[in-house]
Amino acid sequence: MRKKKIVIIPKAIITANDKDDVLRNYAVEIENGKIINIFERDNVKLKNYDGMIFSYPNHILIPGFVQTHTHLCQTLFRGLADDLELLDWLTKKIFPYENSHTKESLRLSARLGLCELQTSGTTTILDMGTINHQESVFEELNRFKMRAIAGKCMVDKNDLYLPFKQTTNDCLRETKELAESYHNSNNGKIKYGFAPRFVLSCTEYLLKETKEIMKDFDGSVYHTHSSENKNEILEVKKMYGMENVEFLNSLGILSNNTVLAHCIHLSDKEKELLKNTNTKVAHCPSSNLKLGSGIAEIPNYIKEGISVSIGADGAPCNNNLSMLTEMRLAALIQKPIFGPTAMDAKTVFRLATIEGAKALNLENEIGSIEVGKKADLVLMDMDKVEMSVSESDESLYSNIVYSSSKNNISEVMIEGDWVVSKGKSLLTDELELVIKAKEELKKLLKRTTVN
Repeated sequence: MRKKKIVIIPKAIITANDKDDVLRNYAVEIENGKIINIFERDNVKLKNYDGMIFSYPNHILIPGFVQTHTHLCQTLFRGLADDLELLDWLTKKIFPYENSHTKESLRLSARLGLCELQTSGTTTILDMGTINHQESVFEELNRFKMRAIAGKCMVDKNDLYLPFKQTTNDCLRETKELAESYHNSNNGKIKYGFAPRFVLSCTEYLLKETKEIMKDFDGSVYHTHSSENKNEILEVKKMYGMENVEFLNSLGILSNNTVLAHCIHLSDKEKELLKNTNTKVAHCPSSNLKLGSGIAEIPNYIKEGISVSIGADGAPCNNNLSMLTEMRLAALIQKPIFGPTAMDAKTVFRLATIEGAKALNLENEIGSIEVGKKADLVLMDMDKVEMSVSESDESLYSNIVYSSSKNNISEVMIEGDWVVSKGKSLLTDELELVIKAKEELKKLLKRTTVN
């Protein structure tokens, strides 16, 4: 079924294209989920337009945010795993909670996360699921019309929490079955993300064989954690005599379709490996601070030509999923180290949009506002007292990165479909969702033993 043509007329358009064009007095025309025209506003032409016209004279139009590391399966656990370092956080809280998921609890966890992500402007995610019931996550991704690369978490050894693992064969078999069922589903908006948890929870065979299976699924992504915590790195060194990135490289895992979350503690050799293999780094500033893991040298990574994008990680280590929060922190935490000019607002905005699209090899489809790309768009109301009243291009970027909050997100569209209007989800009743989630969490906590 063909969708009716529409035109969006904002106050300004931040394109995130190669020239970083900021357009004023322009309109965007959309048909069948794609941007078909960007033109100077012409009142005569618009008067006779045969489609729908949406005018937002106080809003700026931006590309939807692209988050390259999330855990929808953990949203239900927000506030239940605070003030712990990574390995304790996993052992004492997260692994036991994830192990207790049912189809329904996982469904509601994903629904909570997706609602929050979309109402704060995120339209694409790279998500790592949990061991069981991953089909619930895919069903919710489809229900929310989300663009996503997602897959079940793979764990075939676990000295941290023994119950949370599968046999190697079951990991690989279920992963392949899920990929066959969901890769390129929902009109291509959903792709499969092969997701071994991290080196400490996976055998060498699992890590390597997963890369082999990927070859049958064009456009898929290899998604794992790496070099997040110093104790984690010490354990990997004890086991293999190498650091994380070196070890992954020895298995042939680093590549253009590999995304490593965190990468805080890297040797010079590892940075060179990431650059030479075009392996992507998903930077998660809130999570890295909250777990006390450290601060990745992101300005140096960018300077050295390493691909960097941004993710919120999971709700229990953040505790929100807004890209606006992540952008502000991504900029601010580097300035005491590298100086106030490091990580300027425009650079950070690009990390949250077009660089995220590049990390997922989707830059020809999303990440900027250009003719031929998918209409994944966000309208932000900038006429708020907390915003700069300057209307310069520089101030627009500054307002988004340094001043904005979820309250500025007004309308969100994914592939031409409105999913958020006036800051509220069009796909779920938020109050009803919270009530159901509270009841489901009570059930999950009753069947979970945590330290």
